[in-house]
Amino acid sequence: MLPAPAVAAESEEAALGLEEISHSYGALPAVSAFSLGVSAGELVCLIGPSGCGKTTVLRLAAGLEPLQRGRITIGGQIVAAAAASLPPEVRGVGLLFQDFALFPHLSVRDNVGFGLRRLAAAERRRRIAEALEQVQLADYANAYPHMLSGGQQQRVALARALAPAPKVLLLDEPFSGLDVTLRREVRDQTLHVLKSSGVATLMVTHDPEEAMFMADRIALMRAGRLEQVGPPSALYFRPLNRFVAGFFGEVNAMPGRVVGGAVATPLGPVPAPDFPEGAAVEVLIRSEGLLLGALAVAGSQRPIGRARVLAARLLGRTSLVHLELDRSGEEPLHLHARVPGPFLPAEQTALPVAIDPGLAFVFAAPPPT
Repeated sequence: MLPAPAVAAESEEAALGLEEISHSYGALPAVSAFSLGVSAGELVCLIGPSGCGKTTVLRLAAGLEPLQRGRITIGGQIVAAAAASLPPEVRGVGLLFQDFALFPHLSVRDNVGFGLRRLAAAERRRRIAEALEQVQLADYANAYPHMLSGGQQQRVALARALAPAPKVLLLDEPFSGLDVTLRREVRDQTLHVLKSSGVATLMVTHDPEEAMFMADRIALMRAGRLEQVGPPSALYFRPLNRFVAGFFGEVNAMPGRVVGGAVATPLGPVPAPDFPEGAAVEVLIRSEGLLLGALAVAGSQRPIGRARVLAARLLGRTSLVHLELDRSGEEPLHLHARVPGPFLPAEQTALPVAIDPGLAFVFAAPPPT
């Protein structure tokens, strides 16, 4: 038996601790030896490809799935282990899922207060008012869900999750049902509400840009395991492997071998100090790491190549330029360069091209397919 929440002692541990948790559905492993901590006031985004196990992690933390191996702590108290676990309603966890799950027959006030029915009436009214004020919906207390926009419904669901003052808030794809413009607006509002609330938040998303926008730290999963955990800048600028580098944006791949501590490429050498002489490697260059035209020429120390423009497209804040780069005795390389603002050179234009070394990464060559 686990100790009751009322008598559990608080500790200096993470508000949410997931320690070596594993879970399988029959013979199919979903999560393997997964460990992650979320501190009070911290927002951690759990991200990865479909089927990687991120929603299973969230359901285990919430108590919606029985834990098969490992342990889960909230506020320093063990709430789940292989032998026993506390039910969701006594874990001190708030839940917000992508469908919002609002009761259509209840007003906004009653939806927010649904989880507060055990409180005295005065305290319940105070909590509801505070939660609605927090999400800027105090004027809609008497409205019903069908009278609200999608963004307003999402904020009602957030207020309902925050009203019981949970130690931990779990969000599963909370913005996926909103259109692009509304999604930007609502996630900005949600970020400020969560940071002001001080609650420890674990959020699942499939969108790398959304994770980088929302998260203090990102935990990237693949096939049930963590690949890398850290602030967004670490995963973007210091990826630990090819999977991490490619997950957070398009990359251009150039195969090569290490000679004299560097990899020779058609655009000049790329340092590879961590690889032995002669090692087969792959150089990955982010699309914005290819500098074109005047940017390539700037700085006389940077090696410069030349490539032909195949196509150029304006994507709003950036332009995407398709390039073809000749290689001696080999098929030309097809490259993508992302340039700030409008940059639309004519097709077949020959452009100077250089590599930004801060956006080029060297990893061991992948095995042949």
